[in-house]
Amino acid sequence: MEKLKILIVDDEERMRKLLSDFLKIRDFTVLEAGDGEAAVELFFEQQDIALVILDVMMPRMDGWQVLKAIREHSRVPVIMLTARSEETDELRGFEYGADEYISKPFSPKILVARVEAILRRSGMNAAEKLKLGGIEIDKSAHTVSVEGRDIELSFKEYELLLYFVENKGIALSREKILNNVWNYDYFGDARTIDTHVKKLRAKLGDKGEYIRTVWGMGYKFDPEEKA
Repeated sequence: MEKLKILIVDDEERMRKLLSDFLKIRDFTVLEAGDGEAAVELFFEQQDIALVILDVMMPRMDGWQVLKAIREHSRVPVIMLTARSEETDELRGFEYGADEYISKPFSPKILVARVEAILRRSGMNAAEKLKLGGIEIDKSAHTVSVEGRDIELSFKEYELLLYFVENKGIALSREKILNNVWNYDYFGDARTIDTHVKKLRAKLGDKGEYIRTVWGMGYKFDPEEKA
C-alpha cells in the first residue's frame, strides 16, 4: 500500500526536521514547506496529501491564509501549530476549518499520535458505508449525504457524526466525546463540543433532531427515539 503523504508547513527548519523524523519512523511520506506561499503551491501540485501540519506564524502567507486557500478546495485534515495559546486563536482556527489546534511547545510523539488518530477515523483505508435514518456516511470517500443530498462538513464535524452513528442509542458524556473525537485528553472544555454539535445539527437539517441532548451529561444519537 502506498504511504500516506503528510505536509509540514513551518518556517523553522529544526521544527520541520523534528516532526519529519518522527513521522517517517511511522512510515509516512513527508513533504516540507518553509513559508505559506510554498505550502499552497506544493499542496495543489501534489493533490494527494492526506494531512497538513500548519504553523500559524509564517512569512509571505501566514497559517490562516494558507488554511483559507486549502479550505476553498479541500477538506483534507489540518492540524494548526502556534506559539500562542489564547482561546480566541483556537476558536479562530476552528472557525476557519482547522481540525486540531496544538500550542507550542508540544510532544512530537503526541502530535504523531494525533495524526494517526485523525487518519484512522477519517476512514482512509475503509470501504464501508453507514446508512441510518436517511443519513449515509461513505468512510472511504469521506462524504456525508442526507436523503441523497451531499452536505459539506468540516473534518471534525465528520468525525463527530461518525462517532455518534457508530454509537447509536448510547448516551455519551462530553468527556467521552472529547477523549474519542478530539483524542488524547484535549485541553478544551464542553463548549467546544456544544459548538460543533450546534453546527452539525444545522447542517443535517431535520435529521439534526437525531442528536439528542442528554441533560447534565452529553448527547445521544438515535433516529428511532421519539422526540
